[in-house]
Amino acid sequence: MANNIKKIAFIGNYLPRRCGIATFTTDLCETFAALNPSVQLFVIPVTDIEEGYDYPERVRFEIKEQDIGSYKAAADFLNLNDIDVVCLQHEFGIFGGDAGSYILTLLRQLKMPIVTTLHTVLQHPSVRQKRVMDELLDLSDYVVVMTQKAIDILQAVYKIHGSKMLLIPHGIPDVSFIDPNFYKDQYGVEGKTALLTFGLLAPHKGIEVILRALPKVIKEYPNAVYIVVGATHPNLLRSEGEAYRLFLQRICDELEISRNVIFHNRFVSSEELKELLVLADIYITPYLEEAQIVSGTLAYSFGAGNAVISTPYWHAAELLSDGKGIIVPFNDPEAIGQAIIRLIGNENERNAMRKNAYLLGREMIWSNVALKYASIFEESRMKRPPAMKKKIKMYPLEQQVPVLPDIKLDYLVRMTDSIGIFQHATFNVPNFSEGYCTDDNARALILTVLLENLGTINPLKINDLASRYLGFVRYAWDPSIGRFRNFLTFQRNWKEEVPSEDCHGRALWAIGTCIGQSKNEGFTQMSVEFFEKALAPSVSFTSPRAWAFILLGIHEYLQRFHGDRLARNCLQTLATRLHDLYKANSDAEWRWFESSLTYCDAKLPHALLLSGHDLNNEEMLKAGIEALKWLAKIQTSTRGHFQPVGTDGEYHRGGVKPVFDQQPIEAYATVSACLEAYRVTKDKMWYEKALNAFQWFLGSNDLGISLYDPVAGGCCDGLHINRVNCNQGAESTLSFLLSLTEMTQMKNILESLKEPLEE
Repeated sequence: MANNIKKIAFIGNYLPRRCGIATFTTDLCETFAALNPSVQLFVIPVTDIEEGYDYPERVRFEIKEQDIGSYKAAADFLNLNDIDVVCLQHEFGIFGGDAGSYILTLLRQLKMPIVTTLHTVLQHPSVRQKRVMDELLDLSDYVVVMTQKAIDILQAVYKIHGSKMLLIPHGIPDVSFIDPNFYKDQYGVEGKTALLTFGLLAPHKGIEVILRALPKVIKEYPNAVYIVVGATHPNLLRSEGEAYRLFLQRICDELEISRNVIFHNRFVSSEELKELLVLADIYITPYLEEAQIVSGTLAYSFGAGNAVISTPYWHAAELLSDGKGIIVPFNDPEAIGQAIIRLIGNENERNAMRKNAYLLGREMIWSNVALKYASIFEESRMKRPPAMKKKIKMYPLEQQVPVLPDIKLDYLVRMTDSIGIFQHATFNVPNFSEGYCTDDNARALILTVLLENLGTINPLKINDLASRYLGFVRYAWDPSIGRFRNFLTFQRNWKEEVPSEDCHGRALWAIGTCIGQSKNEGFTQMSVEFFEKALAPSVSFTSPRAWAFILLGIHEYLQRFHGDRLARNCLQTLATRLHDLYKANSDAEWRWFESSLTYCDAKLPHALLLSGHDLNNEEMLKAGIEALKWLAKIQTSTRGHFQPVGTDGEYHRGGVKPVFDQQPIEAYATVSACLEAYRVTKDKMWYEKALNAFQWFLGSNDLGISLYDPVAGGCCDGLHINRVNCNQGAESTLSFLLSLTEMTQMKNILESLKEPLEE
């Protein structure tokens, strides 16, 4: 090992946890330690049970599988301890989060090179598995796989460059090539022909297929004995107990072969496993499915010099090709039985197969495998010094026109009845008991007007939806109090409430947008009738966000009626008030309108910069840009992705920013504000920040999980510390659709004008 590598961390399961990856990580780490005594090794295991495991001293930090905080803490631990290289063992099921996404939270923060060993490579991943794998591959400096099939899949499905991949075989213990009879007396099978299968028991292993093949084998060779070594898989044991093992024992009883079958129901030691491998005359792996990219048990048995019979799952088909073993069809007891009888009866063929496997297996012993890992650790260190950081994968910033999802309104239609859009949903089903609210119907009205102008959706469909949302907003107007009501029950009764200034502001924003942009004269005329009446009380409002919403509505209204002095006077009054608030509260460290950040924050600078532009007030415009730039910095994580202020607390001046629960409305407010800043300034930075905020919906966030449901067409209600809120309410879904529509509008502008982004 080169002198410039002093510390290496291994992340993955570790003994005494009982699983194949724990055995692999332990064997690799311990072999590496023996060959490189001057290198300090840190083991970071993932623990899946509350009581934990009695880990050895080499384990320095423990990750709790479902605790995302422990992944973040592990990253800090590794960075602070100046680790030179991290070696990650990856399989989706061992890490917490959807599709094991929590491990990305750790990897994003690491400063040192990452070498990832893939124990699973899926040819047909789910959308979320694909997203997690894509980012994992991007964050890794090198990717180690154990079969050529894995390389083929990575290139075809994940488009990874060949220079980033290395094929290093699964390591095996170094055993002597001796006569199988040497250890048989110790296990009570002297004078027997020993058939062996070992590994944690689970139904996909196909042990029952061998059992059904045994009657014919035993009839031909009564001294044949089948040894099944291994405890039931811990996950299966927790969920189903010993049901599978009992099922196998019942088969033995029914077939009257119990005398010829031995179950070693335990997790054997390394030394005991070596002895069992040596005593086996024939080793059998009868897996039931093709998609097994690597099998440690197959590697162990082959490298130990066993004659192997196997079904053609990917690893076996590759390792046993060209007569290095016998391949039989899946779930075919007859074929397995014939193969066993053939090898028992042909000692010369069996011994030749054993010798050939043993010689080929010398390359796979752990000492050789560890040397190959040492070489790639050195290369990764030279390729990327520890001080360099990687950023979360996102669209290239130089790419002017991003790839955006299609606008899909199926879920919006399902959430809407003849009255308007329902406020909440339970998962993706409308929650009637929560009724409707003006806030959401105002947002929905804005969306339909934007979609009308986009021109890609059937106009009859858009007009139908818009008429419902506009009708709801109009119905919410109460002329007796000069305010908009907000909450309507499913029984069509308005709830008694104190009128909300923010709700009033959103309603004005929506009808102003309808007046300024809608091509439907009926909608415009209806909106004009009560816009002025609704505008009148707004000058007395005290809510800064209500001011912001109203300013956006006035801006839209003035696109059609630019000479309306009443509207312009109201614009001047509220914009000045907002500007004065900014000047009174901001300083060099806290460039904001208030002493805290709460919700829908980006609308405040959005309204100020837009009003400054409309009023030709450079100071006001500059203040809006300045506040938005400060907010954008606050809302950017250390890894570069969008990270809004969470709603589990307020972010007060001088306090700690709450990170969760993150809300879709914040991402939309930021997308819209940054696109407006780009339109006003033509500064490329604002377009990039809008794109960055939009990607939050699609998985470029703290958990690496998409909140958008491309099947239903809805958007999840928030990002918690360890999961998404799977309810798809109106606010979150509209936030996504509004963001997507505004991004699509900008994309169309850039494509049509071929407008370059200014540097």
